[in-house]
Amino acid sequence: MLLANNISFYRNNNIIFKDVSLALPPQKIINITGANGIGKTTLLKILTHVLIPKKGDIFWNGKNIKKNLFNYYKDVTFVMDKQTSNINLSVIENIFFWKKLFSSKISNKEIDAILDLLSLSGYRNTLINFLSSGEIKKLELARLVIEQKKLWILDEPYIGLDIETINLLNETFINHTKSGG
Repeated sequence: MLLANNISFYRNNNIIFKDVSLALPPQKIINITGANGIGKTTLLKILTHVLIPKKGDIFWNGKNIKKNLFNYYKDVTFVMDKQTSNINLSVIENIFFWKKLFSSKISNKEIDAILDLLSLSGYRNTLINFLSSGEIKKLELARLVIEQKKLWILDEPYIGLDIETINLLNETFINHTKSGG
């Protein structure tokens, strides 16, 4: 379980949110919605320790992530709303970079299946800066399967995706929760 306890965050002396507490139970899909600029991305960055709250604590499976950050990162994947793929690498080079970085046990056959599923097979040797925004988003989301982690935190996961990919992503979310994520 991911637990946020009395989180407060300020930017330039402005309160973004104050004393926010929430519990995200395992095997659940949680969707955080709200107006633009209200602090959704900021909250996700705090939950992933990209930003540090002014006050409050985050707990993963009962342990404060400040004291157990390495173990927390072994269990969490954060796909941001901004591109994190290296534009100087091809699709397949990015995938193999992530595979090595996260010590993923995923096989080359499984990687080929992911590329097929996401309609990226024809782009495996294409540099990222030649892909459309939707194709880049698909590649970013492929990390979910490659990293094989329990907790997925996604910021704006549907932006730039076609309806077929959105449906596939929703199915992937459901399958992940059924398998213990």
